[in-house]
Amino acid sequence: MLREEMERELTERILPFWMKLKDETHGGLYGRVDFDLNVDQNADKGGIVTTRFLWTFSAAYRVTKDKQYLEMANHMYQFLTEKLIDREYKGIYWLLDYQGQPKDTRKHIYAQSFAVYALSEYYRVTKKQEVIDLALEIYELMETVGFDQASQAYKEEFNREWEEVPNEMLSENGVIAEITMNTHIHILEAYTNLYKAYPTPELKARLEALLQIHYEKIYQNDTHFLGVFFDKQWNSIIDLKSFGHDIEAAWLMDDTIRTLGIENEQYHQMIIDISYNISNYAMQPDGSLINEEENGKLDYTRVWWVQAEAIVGFYNAYQRTGDHVFLDRIDGLWNYIKASIHDPRPGGEWYWSIEPDGTPTARDLVEPWKASYHNARMALELIERMDKNDPQ
Repeated sequence: MLREEMERELTERILPFWMKLKDETHGGLYGRVDFDLNVDQNADKGGIVTTRFLWTFSAAYRVTKDKQYLEMANHMYQFLTEKLIDREYKGIYWLLDYQGQPKDTRKHIYAQSFAVYALSEYYRVTKKQEVIDLALEIYELMETVGFDQASQAYKEEFNREWEEVPNEMLSENGVIAEITMNTHIHILEAYTNLYKAYPTPELKARLEALLQIHYEKIYQNDTHFLGVFFDKQWNSIIDLKSFGHDIEAAWLMDDTIRTLGIENEQYHQMIIDISYNISNYAMQPDGSLINEEENGKLDYTRVWWVQAEAIVGFYNAYQRTGDHVFLDRIDGLWNYIKASIHDPRPGGEWYWSIEPDGTPTARDLVEPWKASYHNARMALELIERMDKNDPQ
C-alpha cells in the first residue's frame, strides 16, 4: 500500500506541480512561487535547483519509463548546458536571472557536486557521451581545485575564476565555516551516482577516502550525531545537531557502501547507530522529525525535506536491521506529511515547513533552496527499494 501511495505522490502531486513551472521562453523552470501560489515568471533561477530538477526528471524517467519525464530532463539539460555552465572558467554559476543570464557568478563545491549528481543521472538514461564528459569535467575540477590535501577536506566557496573566498553560501547559525558536513555528504552522494554511471578505480578510491573522512572526522562516535561546521583542522566550531542531515547522511553513506561492495563493520554500525539515535532523540509524538538543536535549544520547526529524508533513512535502517520500529516511524512520518506538510490548496505541493504551533510557515513554495529533489527522491527510493523486495 505504501508503495502505491508513493507512486501516486510522485506522479499525481509532486511532478505535476513542477512540470507546470516549465519556462518555454527562457528555459528551465520558473524560479519562484510565493506562499499564495502566485508564479513569479521574472524570478531568478538558482544553480542548485536547476541541477536538482535535472536529477529529478532523469531519475523519474529511469524508474517509471514515462517519456514525459525524459522530455523534462532534456529541457533541463539544455538550460544547464546553454546557461548555467561557465564555458570560460568551467563549473556552474550560483545564480541566474530569469532569462538565464549570470547574476551571481560565484562557484560553490556544493553546487558543483549537484551538477555531477544530475549529469550522471541524466547519463544513466541517455548514455550520451557529451553528458558524461561534462560530469567528468566538473568532477576533475572539484578534485584539482576543490580538494585540500593538507586537511583531506573539500574547500567550499570560490569566485568565478576559482579563487577561494569565505564560505558565505553554506554557513548558517552565525558562523563562517571552512569545512561543512553538508558539502561533504553531497560530494559523497554525487560521486556515488557518478560511479553507478561510470565506474573507475580512481573514483572508487576517492569514495573510499571520503567514507573514511565521514567516519573519522564528521561522525561523532560517542554521541552518534554528525558534526556540522568545522575549521580547517576539522574542529567543530558550533554545538549544532542537524537531525535531517544526520538521517539523510546515514542512508547516503550506506548507498555508497553498498554500491562499492564495502564490508566494514564499523561503517555498518555507524549507519545503524545514527538511525536509532535520530529515531530515539528527535522524533515527536505526532510522527514528525524536528529540525535541529543548537547549544541545547531545540528547534521544533518541521521542515519539508527533513520529513522526506527521514522516510528514506528509516526505510534503509529497516532494511539493514529488520526492526519494525523503523516501519512505525515511517508510518508516523507519512501520516504527518499527508496531514500537515501537504499543501491542500488546488495546485499546491508541499509547504516549506510547519511552525511549532502547527501553522504552515508563510514562506515561498518555490525558491533557490526549494526544489523537487527531496520529496521526489523519497518516493523514487521507496518505489525502487520495495520493488526489489528487500530487506537484504
